[in-house]
Amino acid sequence: MQSRRSFLKASSLVAGSIALPGVVSAFKDRQYIKRNSATMKLTFKPYTLQLRHAFNLATSSRTTTPVVLTEIEYEGIKGYGEASMPPYLGESHETVLRFLSRLKLEQFGDPFQMEKILDYVDSVEQGNAAAKASVDIALHDLVGKLTEKPWYKLWGYDAKDTPDTSFTIGIDTPDIVRQKVKEATPYKILKVKLGRETDRQMIETIRSVTDKPLCVDVNQGWKDKAFALDMAYWLKEKGVVFIEQPMPKEQLDDNAWLTEKSPLPTIGDEAVQRLDDVVRAKDVYTGINIKLMKCTGMREANKMLTLARAFNMKVMIGCMTETSCAISAAAQLSPMVDWADLDGALLISNDVYEGINIVNGKVTLNDKPGIGIRKRIK
Repeated sequence: MQSRRSFLKASSLVAGSIALPGVVSAFKDRQYIKRNSATMKLTFKPYTLQLRHAFNLATSSRTTTPVVLTEIEYEGIKGYGEASMPPYLGESHETVLRFLSRLKLEQFGDPFQMEKILDYVDSVEQGNAAAKASVDIALHDLVGKLTEKPWYKLWGYDAKDTPDTSFTIGIDTPDIVRQKVKEATPYKILKVKLGRETDRQMIETIRSVTDKPLCVDVNQGWKDKAFALDMAYWLKEKGVVFIEQPMPKEQLDDNAWLTEKSPLPTIGDEAVQRLDDVVRAKDVYTGINIKLMKCTGMREANKMLTLARAFNMKVMIGCMTETSCAISAAAQLSPMVDWADLDGALLISNDVYEGINIVNGKVTLNDKPGIGIRKRIK
């Protein structure tokens, strides 16, 4: 094991490439060929995240989020992954467990065949994006550990370029909103959930206690484009930086109209799930919000980032309510984005991992291999 790791660590091809498949296949010594007969073992279990506050959006409210925690083991090394299933994704403990039960990763003898493995996972069944992301994240964590490198370094990204993360303030009563803002003191930008009749009250309440920059997430809550434009001008006066998913994703023409006339950038979220959606979004929104649970994981997220940049679009890396596992995985992309919303693990009270940190509001990567996490000691 050590000789192979030393080879991989020294290989400039591995350290500098985006696509790892095939790099290791060039290593033909006898020890590697013997070890390559090993197989990968996928295990998984359901878990429920407990939120510190009720999470109130334009169309829903919840105090828990179901997740499934995954592990892929190969030659005694374990990679960790996670599927988080907020209601709008349409996945559940039952659907994720059923999907993962169908996978036969043991047919692959080499975890470095990442494209082949993840193409297989994606082909087993339509949908199931979070379930697929849980395998993708665990595989990336495993391969990173085998190379003894964190993924941001394997992608060639600079940890110094990470942005501040926003901290989410859900829709609530003025007293609770003020309490949430107080709890968010360490963070330099706040993300405010809107989309109800209390939108202006939400902003005015926050402005009564802080003058920090704000971004707003409407979660498709506005239906009329003229109203949305009026709100955009008002929000700009209140120090808002951008508007996320202002109107329903089906209202393509209305969202495009708003983007053209709005004094603030617009970011597609529910409208941008996977790679093909980036093409459709380029003339509709100023930018996109990439989330691992929507796009099947780190592999496709990095492709979406590259394509959005080719279209000269803004990019945000976001999250669901997740443990530090999925948050740390998404953070590997953060040096290349304009904005980060990676507070999901901060919103829960029963995280099972330790990973990347938020230092003075800034996403701060570590040098641990893979996605940079370890299990908490119980």
